[in-house]
Amino acid sequence: MRARQAKKAEQSFAPPAKKGRSAPSIISADMQIKGAIHSDGEVQLDGQMEGNVRSASLTIGEAAMMHGDITANDVSIKGRVQGNIRARTVRLTGTAHVKGDIFQHTLAVEPGAVVDGRCKHVDDPLSGSMGKRGGQTSSENMMFDDEVMAR
Repeated sequence: MRARQAKKAEQSFAPPAKKGRSAPSIISADMQIKGAIHSDGEVQLDGQMEGNVRSASLTIGEAAMMHGDITANDVSIKGRVQGNIRARTVRLTGTAHVKGDIFQHTLAVEPGAVVDGRCKHVDDPLSGSMGKRGGQTSSENMMFDDEVMAR
């Protein structure tokens, strides 16, 4: 009898099985992150990030600032990005500001979006190095204009 109760108790504490998609990982507007993010799911950045992101899907919010390279299947940018982007699909809204190179299969750019870098169509943008023209991104290239960085 006790054995059955113990087994039933163990089963009730088992983690739930994964079903479909999980909720997005959200970096809120009041957060600042230094370091890399790796996710198999969706990431939404509304705060400030210094570091690289690798995820299935990434959304950069309108007030967000990202300093680092991006590798994802799907990228939507509404805010500011300083770094290279490799993605199958890249969407730049009218408020987007990208300073870096974009390697994509599909690119959509709304009027008002700013890109200071090269855009290159590639069949498989996710297979390649993320380095900036020489392999590394220098810290001096990690800054936006002074008025953007002033707080």
